[in-house]
Amino acid sequence: MKLIHTIDELKKVLAEARAEGKTIGLVPTMGALHEGHVSLACRSVKENDLTVVTIFLNPTQFNDKKDLERYPRTLEADCELLHAHHVNIVFAPAVEEMYPEPDTRVFSYPPTDSVMEGAYRPGHFNGVCQIVSKLFAIVEPDCAYFGEKDYQQIAVIRAMVKDLGFQLRIIPCPVIREESGLAMSSRNTLLSPEDRTLAAVIYQTLKESKEFSLAHTVAETIAYVTDTINAHDGLEVQYFSIVDGDTLQDVTDWKEVDSVVGCITVFCGVQPIRLIDHISYK
Repeated sequence: MKLIHTIDELKKVLAEARAEGKTIGLVPTMGALHEGHVSLACRSVKENDLTVVTIFLNPTQFNDKKDLERYPRTLEADCELLHAHHVNIVFAPAVEEMYPEPDTRVFSYPPTDSVMEGAYRPGHFNGVCQIVSKLFAIVEPDCAYFGEKDYQQIAVIRAMVKDLGFQLRIIPCPVIREESGLAMSSRNTLLSPEDRTLAAVIYQTLKESKEFSLAHTVAETIAYVTDTINAHDGLEVQYFSIVDGDTLQDVTDWKEVDSVVGCITVFCGVQPIRLIDHISYK
């Protein structure tokens, strides 16, 4: 496995691979890898001749500097994990390498990027599009792999791919969960053991809400999930939206659309860690 820090070196290595007719898979990450990331890397390794995993803590997608500062950084351990799973290249550039000058590009894909995370984290998806578009342009992958835990992010990236005309396939991959049901996230490492146990309530409640929804309205289901989670000290729902799985717009009746998804963000713990999850209702 090669660890590469510069764009020029990465492009040279990938050009040689393409000249040999090799297909390239890309797994963009911000590091602090867990089994969810590993599942993406393993799928890419299985489906492509060469897999590139990027590890870059992108500052432009953080609208909260404190969140950026405390985001875990574990490059050495990440590389060991990826090497064990036969990843070919890890690209871990410095901020100055990716942003030699400020990126002033503005991406806007309403209504996909203006609801939920877009409403509560202004500028977040613009930063995501900045870095992901850079990585797509540098790597020129045949396929790029993203976890469905970031459900809205995948929709925004698909819109960007269409807008900019990238010739690649976006491959969404299932959420990987801890034994408790908690969606795996790099931020989980910031939870205390007690908070991690508490955080399991989020997915437990979402699962229970599927049964609840069979005999209740959308509005009643939203209230049920919100009230149930908020009843636990140490958990606070920032938002819970039940939306069209394709457009991400709110639905008011279960029969409105063919795909219905509940998306949630919850603050957990004394030093609140922001956790996201989702569940499909149909």
